[in-house]
This record gives sequence, C-alpha cells and structure tokens, in this order.
Amino acid sequence: MKIVKLMAGVVAFAVVSSGAAAATADPAANYPNRPIRLMVPNAPGSSVDTLSRIVAASLSEVLGHQVVIDNRAGAAGVIAMEIAKDASPDGYTLISATTAASTVARLLQKNPSFDPIKDYEHVVQFAETPNVLIVNPSVPVKSVKEFITYANSSKDFRMASAGAGSQSHLSGAYFQQAAKIISLHVPYKGGGPSVAAVVGGESHWTLTPAPAVMSQVSGGRVRAIAHSLPKASPLFPNIPPIADTVPGFDYSGWQGFFFPRNTPKAIVQKMRNAVVQTMERPEVKKGMAFQATAIVIREAPEFRKVVQESMEKNAKVIKALGLTAE
Repeated sequence: MKIVKLMAGVVAFAVVSSGAAAATADPAANYPNRPIRLMVPNAPGSSVDTLSRIVAASLSEVLGHQVVIDNRAGAAGVIAMEIAKDASPDGYTLISATTAASTVARLLQKNPSFDPIKDYEHVVQFAETPNVLIVNPSVPVKSVKEFITYANSSKDFRMASAGAGSQSHLSGAYFQQAAKIISLHVPYKGGGPSVAAVVGGESHWTLTPAPAVMSQVSGGRVRAIAHSLPKASPLFPNIPPIADTVPGFDYSGWQGFFFPRNTPKAIVQKMRNAVVQTMERPEVKKGMAFQATAIVIREAPEFRKVVQESMEKNAKVIKALGLTAE
C-alpha cells in the first residue's frame, strides 16, 4: 500500500510539474485572465482617447476580458510613457502609442526619460490620423487662402493646442511656418479642452487630429477649413487639403499599441492578433470612418520603422521651428 501511495504521489507531482512547465513554456496559454489596463497619454475627449475607446470596446469582446481605459494626461504624454515603461511586462499594461507622446514629447525633453524604440514592445499600428484646420464660426474665413490673409491682418489671432509637444502644437507651428503667418500659441491640457476653447471663442483656431474635432464639425460648432493630407481624400469629401493652397504641406499622425519591454513574445503576438481581428469588425470600421481616421495595420518590424522615421522627421521639424518645451 505504501508503494502504491508513493507511486500515486509521484504521478501527481509529475502531472502538476508538467502543467507548470507548459504554462511557463506558453505564457499566453491562459492570457488574458483578468482586465487589461490601456494607458492613454491624453485627456478624455482628445483624439487619442476617442480612438482608444473605439478600439478598446471591441477589443474587450475579442479578448473576453475588459480593456479598461486609464487616462494619464500631462507633460505631453511623457507621464504615461514613463508609467508604461516601468510597468510589469506581463501583458496587463498596454499603452496607446502616438506620434506626439512617443516621439515629439521625447524630442522636447532636455533629458529624455524613455526611448520609444528600446523601452517597449511594438505590438501593432492600427491608425493614421490626419489633422483638420478648424476655426470658430465667428472667424470670417472659409478657405486656407482667406485664413492666411486674415491671419496676416489680425493683431489678435490665437492658436489652441493640446499642449507643448502635442500633435496639434507641432502641426500648427509647422503650418504657420509653411503659410508664413504668425499666431499666438495657447496650450491647453489636452485635445478636448483645446477644441472646446475654439468652440467657445477663447482661441480662434487649431490644426488638430480629426478624431478630436469631427463631431464638433458635424454639429456646426466649428468650421472646418482644410485637412493635412497631401491630396484630396474620401475621408474628407467636402474638405480640401491644405496642400492645395500651401504646396507640399503634409503632416499627419499615427497610433498603435506598445507593451513594456520584455513582455513575452507569445503574449505580444496574441494581442497583435486580437487587435487585427478587432479592426475588421464593422462597428470599429464605422467608428474610425466617422472620426475621419484611416485604419492602417503595420506589424512589429514595420511599426518600429514608422516610429523611428517619425523620430527623425519630427527632430528636423522641431529644429527648423526652434521649438522647445514650454
């Protein structure tokens, strides 16, 4: 009997041990088994927040567990990038990576606190976000040509942005240089507040990511003058490109997901597959189209290249404009 019990114990131990080994070999086997935190480096109502919520709602259904939005606005996205960098690499902290928070904000830091190439696992890019030039309805312009003329004749013409280093800050500054106009920069704490400032007339205009403003355009609370894509686009059937008036103008952003560095490859791949599946869902396609945002899928190697090229391009733009953190 003692021998039988001993053998039974050995078998039981072997089964448990093999199960533990299998779990170690495949960390994605039971992933996810609890809610996932999605860090958004922008305030509620911003373009990044809007797109993140569209994707997160359906991604939760695909994964079978809730993807919970955690807005960490501040320092143009640096705060969220730092928190995500230092988070446990277990697949339960995801970050909405963007042009502004991941590259521009770092370029404006005197002592960069993170590296968008080395400190994260690049899960997948899922969107390209054009910018839209909007004005308060009281501003008497309806075209880029009229906008430039008005800007050059006005003594008080204020440009709102989502903060120093934001996509709207850099795109607006780049547009001013290209159009040869001067406008007072008024930074706000996020895309939502900056657009609200234009709606309320506190600031006169902004060149901001489409998702932050299309509902306001549709509601007639602001007037859309042009967009930042290099040519006409079905995303904006009634809005012309800035490039029609300012030749060569082209400034849009991207959005995707990062994990902290050293997140297991199997978990990264499982999340990547889930996001790709999510972007195929009709409600996501409809939501992205309503926000005038293109669904663009780029997997890790290509996405990493996009991030690197964004760093290089924006470094040149920032240097040319003489921009510094404010």
